[in-house]
Amino acid sequence: MALYVYAITKSSHPLRLDDLKGVGGEETAVRSVCKGELCAVVSETQEEISAKRPDVEAHHDVQTRLWSDGVTLPLGFGFVAEDEDAVRAVLEEGAEQFTQRLEELTDRVEFNVKGVQEEEAAIRQILEESKPVRDLNDATREGGGTYEERLELGKLLSDEMQARQGALAESVLEALRPHATAERLSEPSQQYFLSASFLVDRERADEFTKAGEELLEGQPEGVEIRIRGPLPPYSFA
Repeated sequence: MALYVYAITKSSHPLRLDDLKGVGGEETAVRSVCKGELCAVVSETQEEISAKRPDVEAHHDVQTRLWSDGVTLPLGFGFVAEDEDAVRAVLEEGAEQFTQRLEELTDRVEFNVKGVQEEEAAIRQILEESKPVRDLNDATREGGGTYEERLELGKLLSDEMQARQGALAESVLEALRPHATAERLSEPSQQYFLSASFLVDRERADEFTKAGEELLEGQPEGVEIRIRGPLPPYSFA
């Protein structure tokens, strides 16, 4: 039967799995499959997994338990192996790389940082501070102005917003980088002008949290900085 794989860890990990329920239902037991000094934490499953809330929560519960007891390489939701032999083959083939990565992540946690800005608040601020944008906006108000002026207004607004959000993102990164050992950045999106993950020494987690709290103060109108953590180091596994 196929195996759902949650994480890879060392065979020395406590592996407290007896009372955990796996992806696929309450009767799904969680266990380990080991090869040499490495173990994969698994449970039997169907070959296709859908991201239903109970299964996502079960995945998270297993990850949280494992991480609370020691270093792991957490896998994203939905990783399925054909059988135990396939799992052991992966552990054997990647033994050196997995072991090195486990050492690098020992006593480290992850924080996720998102930057959000209300579009209307951003536009108001640009209109207040940029005379070229304000003049074009006045000229094209209520359908006035030429087609070219309306195009130019849209371009100026877009460029201004992108530049300002880029500066906001960089100020957040500059404030948090000194408290982390590594970072992963995602491209800005329509929803988030900043999406970053930081790898932080566990003993500096409170320090990182405090730096994040200080960031929440003094942000422009409509700007929100969301920080989640400490978490298992998903982005760095």
